[in-house]
Amino acid sequence: MVRAEDNLPLSGIRVLELGHTVMGPTCGLILADIGAEVIKIERAPKGDNTRRLRGFGLGLFPFFNRNKKSLVLDLKSEQGKSILKKLIASADVLLENFGPGAVDRLGFSYEACANINPQLIYCNLKGFMPGPYEKRPSLDNLVQMMGGLAYMTGPKGQPLRAGASIIDILGGTYGALGIITALYDRKTTGRGNRVLSTLFEATAFLVGQHMAVAAVSGETSTPMPNGTNPWAIYDLFKTHDGEIVFIGITSDQHWQRFCEIFGLDSLFADERLGSNNGRVRHRDWLIPEIEKAMADLPKDKIIELCEKAVVPFAPIVRPDELFDDPQLNQGGSLAETTLPNGKKTKLPKLPLRLGRYDFALRNDPPGMGMGTMETLKSIGLSDQEIKELIDQGIIIFESDDFTAN
Repeated sequence: MVRAEDNLPLSGIRVLELGHTVMGPTCGLILADIGAEVIKIERAPKGDNTRRLRGFGLGLFPFFNRNKKSLVLDLKSEQGKSILKKLIASADVLLENFGPGAVDRLGFSYEACANINPQLIYCNLKGFMPGPYEKRPSLDNLVQMMGGLAYMTGPKGQPLRAGASIIDILGGTYGALGIITALYDRKTTGRGNRVLSTLFEATAFLVGQHMAVAAVSGETSTPMPNGTNPWAIYDLFKTHDGEIVFIGITSDQHWQRFCEIFGLDSLFADERLGSNNGRVRHRDWLIPEIEKAMADLPKDKIIELCEKAVVPFAPIVRPDELFDDPQLNQGGSLAETTLPNGKKTKLPKLPLRLGRYDFALRNDPPGMGMGTMETLKSIGLSDQEIKELIDQGIIIFESDDFTAN
């Protein structure tokens, strides 16, 4: 296996991440995990806002910013802009997810950056593609509502956002895909390119299957909690010990094994239930029968029997229970991470395997300015010049032991 400290697929690629919250940092995280040098440009003097969030925001910085360097820079100052221009000249990729027009007003539009470095891959991560909504501010929650996802997730009349920032993460992932594609294209053309990934259109892509249903059936989309499943048994069942287990029977072979292992011989012998479509037609009385059978068994026994029957099943698990999940731990899918408060934990790696490569943790989420010296020296600044920038507040270097060598 190629270790994390050895060459990875994007080793040698320098990425400037002007990202905040989730979408931009997700894009940078993916590139960093697969080997790129990702320099997170944070706003002086306080750095990224997610360093200080609470509630659901408490985990944003620790999770989305591993394997990156930090440069806290005053981009409203001429000195700060000059440093960013030098970094752009040295970079392969710049990605940003500021509000509409924000980077242009700072003087770092695609055109301006391409003039500095014609080979630069420039990625805008925005709310909307060009069109009537283009200049609107956007949020993950917002596009889930207007993109049909919340409608499909909640019961009828009760739109419900998903329990994670899935659109921000998906939009950042598509941004990374676009960047990698543009880097591949650059090998042939020798030219940089512009990449645009957006939240609203990512949401539309997610619900494309439901749009297709409406197109084929000619009927209005029905929220999934209220809709008719294509499979007869695709439900949550309460267990004897008060837990909940999901069971999905999606083939006749599943049905046969399920009935055999759970001792439901009379149901299997019922000719009305011989096909999936027949079972769908008789869900009104079939599901209560299955519910009664599951209510007599504890969760662990149901899991044991489902595994023996080789049918799809899942216990209902909280995110904090995943720390001890045997699949994630024994499969090497969690990375030991030191949080900004010094606490050690395990967080998910990229859900991706590529041959011999190990996309593991190389660096913990950076403290403010961690990587500043190495980054600025790489564009020709001396120790004395860096010290003067620190003294002027142009860059923030969170360290008490700075010495000019």
